[in-house]
Amino acid sequence: MSEEHFKHVIAHAKEYGFVFPSSEIYDGLAAVYDYGQNGVELKKNIRDYWWKSMVQLNENIVGLDAAIFMSPSVWKTSGHVDGFNDPMIDNKDSKKRYRADVLLEEHQEKYRKKIQKEIAKASKRFGDDFDLDQFLATNPNVLRNQNKIDHISNEMREGLEQNDLERIRQLIIDEGIACPISGSKNWTEVRQFNLMYSTQMSATDGESEIYLRPETAQGIFVNYLNVQKTGRMRLPFGIAQTGKAFRNEIVARQFIMRMKEFEQMEMQFFVAPGDEMKWYEHWKAQRLQWHLNLGIDPERYRYHDHTKLAHYANAAVDIEYEFPFGFKEVEGIHSRTDFDLGQHQESTGKKIQYFDSERNESYVPYVVETSIGLDRMFLVLLSNSLKTEEVEGGTRTVLSLPPALAPFQCAILPLVKKDGLPEMARKIMDDLKFDFSCYYEEKDSIGKRYRRQDAIGTPVCITVDHESLENNDVTVRFRDSMEQKRVKIEELSTIVSIEVSMKELLKNL
Repeated sequence: MSEEHFKHVIAHAKEYGFVFPSSEIYDGLAAVYDYGQNGVELKKNIRDYWWKSMVQLNENIVGLDAAIFMSPSVWKTSGHVDGFNDPMIDNKDSKKRYRADVLLEEHQEKYRKKIQKEIAKASKRFGDDFDLDQFLATNPNVLRNQNKIDHISNEMREGLEQNDLERIRQLIIDEGIACPISGSKNWTEVRQFNLMYSTQMSATDGESEIYLRPETAQGIFVNYLNVQKTGRMRLPFGIAQTGKAFRNEIVARQFIMRMKEFEQMEMQFFVAPGDEMKWYEHWKAQRLQWHLNLGIDPERYRYHDHTKLAHYANAAVDIEYEFPFGFKEVEGIHSRTDFDLGQHQESTGKKIQYFDSERNESYVPYVVETSIGLDRMFLVLLSNSLKTEEVEGGTRTVLSLPPALAPFQCAILPLVKKDGLPEMARKIMDDLKFDFSCYYEEKDSIGKRYRRQDAIGTPVCITVDHESLENNDVTVRFRDSMEQKRVKIEELSTIVSIEVSMKELLKNL
């Protein structure tokens, strides 16, 4: 995928009612977006797929909807007030600000691409005799580029862990990293920037400062005992939550990839100490399978182990997707140890423990977290699904979304706006709308209407024509194959159900 493809994605998202710039008639607001009529449906369906796979299919995982506002003590205890920072660097010539770690990671990606080119060249040269492992271990160009990647990782990890920001700046200079806009290498020092938004709880003077939550996880941790006791939950068990979070992203770019207001889908899985790595590996595999189950090319996904572990983690990995602008994180899996519950227990003086009847002891559980950005997953599906295809008579733009996630699951289209066809089409719509999200349209030629439905990703189109009045049948057209067939009206519910079934999607997990 190219940068041109990404521009196409952004333009398509606006043209077809998926995503709009926020406050656009007032010239917009940086890094804030609104979801349009088709966007909210796709977003809801992604959320439903996650929720059903996480909560409905796992009897030991339950849901929660915690408030956005929390006691400011929560964020002090969790380490966010003092440590929720990103290392920022400015280019003096372009006046643009960047995350220093992201600049270095993008620079590493250039070396990875060089390695992939070497692999592709050798694979083509040697054919079936190509030994990838031996090639990676012996080719001098590969080894040289891999050494550069490793050097940057080591320097960056040590610099961030020791908060040695001058070391990070020097690494950027030594690697010759230039500003993407100006091409200049005239950098400022690196500074830490706290990402939390603060506000007042009320208009009364002297009220304490509170924060818009920068993550949804802490709402789960402070409710651990409430859920465990009222739900009579036994370890291992999980608590899942979806909801808005807010971060003052200075470097907000790449459309909805990095926003100031975004939605997370998180699950905190509570386990006995010592079992955390077993469950970490379990959820690492399970979550990647959730992505691949949507029919996305596995080559576009990869695991990326963290260079620097967060203060609460003993293991962490990102699931990254290859966007048009490179591999970027979509989901994180973290072994958070007992840090969060332990910190809240110490801060409040209230026991946040679990009595293990098998061990006959009480302890603070360990936690394995899965955290996915709903907006980023939305962008994954747009980027992956938007295609331009050569067809008879020209080209078509099609959004080949997984049918179960499409904004509309079927469209009902009377061939003309007369002769009783709209009335029959409306009756079909009224029968199907209780089970499916349906779109009704009668304007323009049937060919133009098919193209519009292709562009918003509707899997099934149902066309009512004059034969329908006589034979009680319709033409069903399938989005991906463009195959058309006549079917009886009474068969429509079954046909659409098979094509767009969330149940079948979930059964493949």
